[in-house]
Amino acid sequence: MKKYLLTVLLAIFAFVARAQNDGDIIKVGDQMPAFTIVSDDGKQISSASLKGKVVLINFFATWCPPCQKELAEVQQKLWPKFKDNKNFQMLVIGREHTDAELAKYNEKKGFTFPLYPDKNRAIFGAFAKNLIPRTYLIGKDGKVIYAGKGYTEDEFAGLMDKIGASLK
Repeated sequence: MKKYLLTVLLAIFAFVARAQNDGDIIKVGDQMPAFTIVSDDGKQISSASLKGKVVLINFFATWCPPCQKELAEVQQKLWPKFKDNKNFQMLVIGREHTDAELAKYNEKKGFTFPLYPDKNRAIFGAFAKNLIPRTYLIGKDGKVIYAGKGYTEDEFAGLMDKIGASLK
């Protein structure tokens, strides 16, 4: 009976430890994974086309409250500051959303930056297993220089500083 109880307890601890895994696949220092964003209309953006640029990749969902806060900050602070820099590219990717859903969402929110679909988590799945919002900053060399999950004002301010420094 003691062996059975010990086995059950160990299984529970293993399950809890696994459930608390942060779901990271890509970490700071890793190379940006290869991907291609394909819109419903067939337009494509490949990671290879971003070579030599500082790239901000943000994964969100329309139903996610922290994502809403973060995207509001992107609209208010980040996008106006960096949108005209030819060495900067921002990809705000709707996890499990279509172009049509993102267009309807953007109509309601009034964002001036583009939103890209990731209907089947194909792109998200190359970066992480779970948890949104997720943000990755890729340096000109194609390596991840920042990886964040969730949203706080302090982390967002730090991200803004990292983008500015990376573009110098």
